[in-house]
Amino acid sequence: MNLGISGKWALVCGASKGLGRGCAEALAREGVHVFMVARGEPALAQAASEIRAAIAHETGASVDFLAQDITTPQGRAAVFARRAAFDIVVTNAGGPPPGDFRDWDRAAWLQAVEANMLTPIELMKATVDGMAERGFGRVVNITSSAVKAPIDILGLSNGARSGLTGFVAGLARNPALAARGVTINNLLPGKFDTDRLAATFEAAARRSGQSTATVRSAQQAQIPAGRFGTTAEFGAICAFLCSVQAGYITGQNLLADGGAFPGVF
Repeated sequence: MNLGISGKWALVCGASKGLGRGCAEALAREGVHVFMVARGEPALAQAASEIRAAIAHETGASVDFLAQDITTPQGRAAVFARRAAFDIVVTNAGGPPPGDFRDWDRAAWLQAVEANMLTPIELMKATVDGMAERGFGRVVNITSSAVKAPIDILGLSNGARSGLTGFVAGLARNPALAARGVTINNLLPGKFDTDRLAATFEAAARRSGQSTATVRSAQQAQIPAGRFGTTAEFGAICAFLCSVQAGYITGQNLLADGGAFPGVF
C-alpha cells in the first residue's frame, strides 16, 4: 500500500533506538524526510547513518538529526531553529522511573509531567497550526499501555500520560484542526522487545532473585500473542497512522500489546 506521504517532513523524538527508531525507519521507508532527535549523539548519529544506508537511499528520503533534550525549552528551540515546519510529529520520551508514590516528591512529579505531558503539548503547539494551513498534518504521541491499564508502580507515568491523553481528546476534535486535515492520535505500546524492556527485566530479576531469562519467559507467557512486539511492527503502525488513508482516524488511543489488555473497549 502506498501511504501517500512520500516527500513529507517528520519530526521523530527519541529516535536513536527502540520504538522511536522503529518509527523513523518506517517513515523513511515511505519516502518521508525524517528529522531525528534524541539526547545521546553517538547513538543518534549511528541510527541516522544506518537508516540512510539501509532505507533512505532507495526511497529518496533525507535523514537529518540533532542531539537535543526535547523535553527542555532550549532543546525544542534548537530543533525548530533547524526546521520550523513539519507535516508529521511523533512525540516520544522515556517513561519516568517506577516506584512507590510515597517516595516521589514534587520535583519528581513535575519532571514526569514536563517530559510526558507538557513536552508533547509544546510540540503540538509549535506545529499544528502550520499543518492546518497546509491542509495536512499527523501527530502520533507514543504513550503507554499503562494509560489503558494502569500499573501501580508506574504512578508517575500513569498520571502524566493520562493528562496528555485527556488533552489530546479535546484538541484532536477541534474543527480548526480536524476539518483541515490534521489528525492527532496516541499510540499505546505494550511490551516491545527494546533495550528499555530488557532493563526492566534485569531490574525485576535483581529484586526477585530470579534469572533474567526466567523473568522474561514469565512476562512473555502473559501475552496472548506469545511474544513481545518488534520495533519494526510498531513503526509500521505509526506510519499507517501518518498515512493519507488514516485521515478519518483522530483523537484515538490505539493499543498495540499482543492482546494483553483483557477488556472489550
